[in-house]
Amino acid sequence: MTTAGRRMTAMEKVRDAEQARDELNDALRAAGVCLPSLSLDAASCTGPVPLTLIELGRCNVATARALAAAVRPDGLGAAR
Repeated sequence: MTTAGRRMTAMEKVRDAEQARDELNDALRAAGVCLPSLSLDAASCTGPVPLTLIELGRCNVATARALAAAVRPDGLGAAR
């Protein structure tokens, strides 16, 4: 594969990660959760074969609890 071909693949991976980040953001907001630091990890998006990691960031206690409630199958806020 040529360097230009690898670069295109890398760009596609970054675009895919951006789309995944946006999908996650939309789903979280629909569940009433906002992760203000949700972004791509810049360091993982560099190089010829980027890992394209999504940085979930930091959140306060209330947001952590809202996220926990959103991902529980029963939708309950507190663990049983």
